[in-house]
Amino acid sequence: MSELSKQDHATIEVFADITCPFTHVGLKRVIEHIAGMEQPAEVFVRAWPLEWVNGNGLEVTAVEAKAKALSEQLGVDDFFGLDHDQWPVSTIPALKLAAAGYARDMTTGLAVSIELRAALFEQGRNIGDPDVLAEIAANNDLADTERCGDTTVQADYDEGRRRGVTGSPHFFVGQDNFFCPALDLGHDADGNLTARLDTDGLATFFARING
Repeated sequence: MSELSKQDHATIEVFADITCPFTHVGLKRVIEHIAGMEQPAEVFVRAWPLEWVNGNGLEVTAVEAKAKALSEQLGVDDFFGLDHDQWPVSTIPALKLAAAGYARDMTTGLAVSIELRAALFEQGRNIGDPDVLAEIAANNDLADTERCGDTTVQADYDEGRRRGVTGSPHFFVGQDNFFCPALDLGHDADGNLTARLDTDGLATFFARING
């Protein structure tokens, strides 16, 4: 992972699950901001498989409810392609593909991570389907033989546990960490999800990157 050792870029590590709607919204906003920064920064999206954390994957009906709330309350259009019938049974194969991208370089790893989430939430594709994964691999010039084994995903998961990751997405910049800095999440009196873009949280997060 040659680019991971470079010292001339700030490195942002994100422990995240591919099926997490908060990650899809938050990661996009962070990447948009980084694209406009004078000083470059690299984003290393590491595996935090919620199916391992919770003992089972996220249920599509629960994700659909959260996606609807996020879309309405934040005014975003990040889930227009979410298809109930194309929900993956497991994210591990997709996380392995993202790891393979990072094994090549940071740019490929981030591109694969973004494309996987866009395929799921914006294109209604099953990112557990081997054919879908093969297409995304080909789009990023990754051969099947370049896919990483379970050890890479397991290593990320173990490292996340060691660092005290609390959920998806959990960002780390140096010694500082931020859970989902783009969003202020809560619940109303009836237990329904509430969400707003957390401008103060993002400002603190971006100040740490720039600092």
